[in-house]
Amino acid sequence: MKNAVYPLGFLAFFTLSTGTLFEFFHWPYSGKLLILGFLLLNFGFLPSFFYKLYKSQKT
Repeated sequence: MKNAVYPLGFLAFFTLSTGTLFEFFHWPYSGKLLILGFLLLNFGFLPSFFYKLYKSQKT
């Protein structure tokens, strides 16, 4: 889990930025990409990042 935090964050922000780009150019699947990016960010990256911070401060 320690090594999965930053690639998960990269994937979340990459998906969000791609969805934003698709929305800007009015290309299809922009809504799905934005939803997927926000889900990855809120339920994947942020909990694991804060858990990692919590564990590092506890030790």
